[in-house]
Amino acid sequence: MAHGESIIRFEKVSFEYGHKKPILSEVDFSIRRGAKITIMGQNGAGKSTLFHLITPSGHAGALAPESGSVHRAPGLTIAMARQVIARDQLDMTVREFFQQCFAQKVHDIDPKIDAVLEVVNLHAPHDRIVRSFSGGQQARLLLASALIQDADVLLLDEPTNNLDKEGIAHLRQFLVHYKKTCVVISHDADFLNAFTDGVLYLDIFTRKIEQYQGNYFDVVEQIAARIEKENSKNARLAKEAIEKKEKANYFAMKGGRLRLLAKRMREDAAEMEDSQVDVRKEDKTIRPFTIPAQQGLIGPVVSISSVSVIKDHKATTKKVNVVLHKNRHLLLSGPNGIGKSTLLESLASGKAKGAVIAPGVKIGYYRQDFSTLNFEHSVMESLKTVGAGLSDEELRGVAASFLITGDTIFTKIGSLSEGQKGLVAFIHLVLQKPGLLILDEPTNHINFRHIPVIAKALDAYQGAMILVSHVPEFVHQIRIDEILELGE
Repeated sequence: MAHGESIIRFEKVSFEYGHKKPILSEVDFSIRRGAKITIMGQNGAGKSTLFHLITPSGHAGALAPESGSVHRAPGLTIAMARQVIARDQLDMTVREFFQQCFAQKVHDIDPKIDAVLEVVNLHAPHDRIVRSFSGGQQARLLLASALIQDADVLLLDEPTNNLDKEGIAHLRQFLVHYKKTCVVISHDADFLNAFTDGVLYLDIFTRKIEQYQGNYFDVVEQIAARIEKENSKNARLAKEAIEKKEKANYFAMKGGRLRLLAKRMREDAAEMEDSQVDVRKEDKTIRPFTIPAQQGLIGPVVSISSVSVIKDHKATTKKVNVVLHKNRHLLLSGPNGIGKSTLLESLASGKAKGAVIAPGVKIGYYRQDFSTLNFEHSVMESLKTVGAGLSDEELRGVAASFLITGDTIFTKIGSLSEGQKGLVAFIHLVLQKPGLLILDEPTNHINFRHIPVIAKALDAYQGAMILVSHVPEFVHQIRIDEILELGE
């Protein structure tokens, strides 16, 4: 890790969302000035919560520990770029969005806005409404909203979500040359490996934080080596304990003084068994799953003759010729802001000009902001809306295969982590059995361990599918029959 004084230190910090949802248990770690740290952990482990505990009181979203202390260097300033723009900020202008980053009104803020938009490679009028930006453009706005504060510590929560290849490369180079302290939550291994010099691993099983030195791949190797060492130690102790017990049984049968020796051997065997360590558990992975396709589909499922694309902030119509039958997969490609998400939304709502969806086709829509889900519903209530005819026990079983277990199934969707919302959205698709599957950046917020499982399910999907994704490693695992490039 970077050498410098400790500027943030957690001392025996515990935190829980009510007694049924513990997150941290007596956690100790420190962050040094100038360090570039990655936070790793399973969806729902509490990575974003950790950011809110780091944030000083008085700031939006700041949390206080149940016990223990969070020490920050005197005068330390912290800025956080969240995963998504808050719903109550979507109807702000760009100027209003940046102004609310400061406790006091900043006069002549426009030059500052221009400067940070230049850094994130986004150019837009200051009176433009935030909602009108694409998901990738909103991701850049979030980053810029943290940068404009010029804080000592930069907290970035899933900053590559929705960014296209160019945007990720731009952000990566920025962080490589960034001189201040930066803490990042991300599931993008290649992105992290470019700049990380340490990892804080939040273990969902022990609710502890393990601190590692090195880049992302170094840490993965260290964890694997540790697990192997722990397994080897336990195997050796188990073998020695068995040998001691066998000898103890032999000597016990001889009688006399040998019985005392047998007793000591049994005590030694018990001590060896007690000495076995708890092997570090790996994050769980969702189970393999299938998205059943709607039955009885005949002929074209969707036909698209024209699409609207955005160039220089203006919409233009582009002639295309796309006809998707069942078991055909289309990749929709193009840079941030060209209109991919807008096209998917209009297709899902049946309002796309120049597109015809066959009557009776059920549409499964995975939206990147999860707004197809009712955030006020519990997970169980939400699944009942699409799993008609299934018992509570059956719905629990499906949810458990996506790691939605225990009391989590009765948690409001709005209280779940972004990654858990994504998993609930996939459960919806499984229960819906759609004929047309529309997916907008389905890897956003998702733990990297789950991504190959999701890719396999999409690869095998036998209905018509339209996919938008800026993650080449993910797309390469899925059968793509046709590509519609909006940028050409």
